[in-house]
Formats: sequence, C-alpha cells, structure tokens
Amino acid sequence: MTAARIALIHALSDSVLPSHAAFAEHWPEAYAFDLLDTSLAVDREAAGRLDAPMMERFQTLANYAAATCGRNGKTAGLLFTCSAFGPAIDAVKPQLSVPVLRPNESAFAAALMRGRRLGLVVSFAPSALALERELLDMAEVRNMSVAIQTVIAHGALAALKSGNGAEHDRLVAEAASSLAGSDAVVLGQFSLARAASTLEASGFEGRVITTPGAAVAAMKDLVNPGRPA
Repeated sequence: MTAARIALIHALSDSVLPSHAAFAEHWPEAYAFDLLDTSLAVDREAAGRLDAPMMERFQTLANYAAATCGRNGKTAGLLFTCSAFGPAIDAVKPQLSVPVLRPNESAFAAALMRGRRLGLVVSFAPSALALERELLDMAEVRNMSVAIQTVIAHGALAALKSGNGAEHDRLVAEAASSLAGSDAVVLGQFSLARAASTLEASGFEGRVITTPGAAVAAMKDLVNPGRPA
C-alpha cells in the first residue's frame, strides 16, 4: 500500500524536527513533507493580531500543500505546527476536502480526558491567549468547567534558536514547576516537545502531553479510519 502523503506547514524552523520525530514514533509509514515560512511568526508578533493578509497567506499555503502530488499520490492531510494561528487554520478547514489539523487540538482533547486542572506551557508569548481560548472553547463543547494555568518559558525559544537545547529544556522545566497540581500539562508548541522527558523526570511523570505526538496519532486515525494502530 502506498504511504500516505502528509503536508506539514511550519512558521518556526524549530518545529520541523519534533514533527518528524513524532512521525517516526507514531506513523513511520507516512511520507511527511515540509512547507516552512519563518516570516509568519515574525509578522504575527509584530502585528499583534491575525490580519486579513496573513489569513490569505495561510489559505495560499494550504492550497499549495493540498495540490501537491508525487510518488505517494496526492496529499492526504495537512498538519499546521505553529500554535499562534488557530483562526487562520480554522478558516482553511472548510475549503479543503482532506483532513486539516490545528497543532494543539489533539493534545487539548487528550488533556481534557485527564481532568479539569490543566497546565499549559508556551515559549512563544503570542500563542498564550489564543491557546487558552481554544482550550476553553473545547471544554465548553464538552460541557466541562476547567481551570487553566498558563506559564511562559521566557528565554527558552531564544536558547533553542541559538543551539542550546539543554538550556531550553531547563527553562521550560523551571517555568512548569508551578504547575505541579495539574492533572495534565500540555507543551503547547511543537518546539517544546523535546523538553517532555525533562518535565517527566522533574515530577510530571505520566502527565505531560506533547502536541506533535498527539497530532500525528490523530492524523493517522483521520486518514486511515478503522485501521489498527
């Protein structure tokens, strides 16, 4: 059987490796390819909001990704990996006939199954409010009342971009230390997934949810419904 062709659309180069690591673990048979526009995160932070031209850019990227075709056939699904662009991704979904996933929706669904006291960690500050709103909206649909505590791992993303992964992980764990009472802790960006083992070792064993792992598992189920994992 031909491997499914999945498009990964990134706004941060730091999301590429965690995405492919998640595919290697959860769906190694898939063919995942990358579209990267690092100006998206820069422009989003500078604008302070998602404006109409940026929304159009997401539709353009999605249309291109969905139209690609190669030895693995046509694109079977799109996975966006940057957490600051939820409304733009939601606008894309009804325009395409293949599954489209926001980076966080699968991780949030998993967190809501764990309990009502939820921790959220981000290192890209513009993501924080949008992710809180997304998680609250998902809880409301499920008739759940949740308490969300969000922490920002200041300096972690800069450390990662400078090549200091150990410092990134330390800063993430330090920021997350105040979430000890949470039923689940979501690492809210793909780039944060690498810090999961550090959090697990620092007292969060069994409670850490990464966005790429949850997203890849969900995409596999959408593209291959009913097939054994």
